Amino acid sequence: MPTAAQLPTFSIAAIDAQRVEGALARIGPKWTTWSAMTLAQENRPMRVRDVAARLPFVSRQFVGKRLATMHADGLVTQDDDRRGASYRLSALGASLAPVFRTVSDWSRAYLQQGQMAEAERAEDALRRLHLRHSTAVIQVLDSGGGPMRFVHIAEKAGLDNGLARQRLLRLQADGLVARTGSRHGDPYVLTDAGQALGAVYTSVEHWSEPVALQRAASTPRQASTATRIQADVPLRAGTDGARTAAALRRSVAAPNVMFSHAPQPQPRVRVAMSAQSTPGRGR
Repeated sequence: MPTAAQLPTFSIAAIDAQRVEGALARIGPKWTTWSAMTLAQENRPMRVRDVAARLPFVSRQFVGKRLATMHADGLVTQDDDRRGASYRLSALGASLAPVFRTVSDWSRAYLQQGQMAEAERAEDALRRLHLRHSTAVIQVLDSGGGPMRFVHIAEKAGLDNGLARQRLLRLQADGLVARTGSRHGDPYVLTDAGQALGAVYTSVEHWSEPVALQRAASTPRQASTATRIQADVPLRAGTDGARTAAALRRSVAAPNVMFSHAPQPQPRVRVAMSAQSTPGRGR
């Protein structure tokens, strides 16, 4: 299982922030990951009620709305146009597998989450990243060469002061950004978790590239019981850090796999700045 030192590193400065944020807006909303992994695990057409039965902590009505949104975004398909028709994961949705593995690796190495279902872990990580302009703020801090004051971050990110402050507070609460002191006006820096987001952003950007999207759209789905998620490990699995870099180059190589092996305990990696400088996260 990967540790922080074993995870591949990619440049945050090199990513296209606008493209990444567009992709995160499609895959980041709540219950998208759970729904995708449920469909991948079952590997069969499923009606809304069938998916909802596998996610008893989500209302059937909300599952229906989420699947409809995923259908509009091309992540799932329906067998026909009739009302209530079954859903299945599209090739584009199935090609999210390496994205989910990468965000899970990152979360396990840098966030003090303890034992979690892998769908929950991936969804929690994406929740911290998908708000508009968050990627731009992270990118500005990464390229700043050191601590940056609020006004400079807002200016370089092209945001008004109010929105920049909101994003910094949220990123701080989520453990990606920290202030260097407790006084008003003290500069901000990226935490270890924030500095390590290059691999996540690269994975998301690769998934969203036009060529990758076209490949996924034209790739027929082929059922393979050998690569399905095992039914006795529902929506839980570990990841292999050694595969992460290769996964970025083969996002559609295994369309029926989300996670394929069981989780193992992981060491917790300390964030760069003290938790005392981080405000409590609202839920």
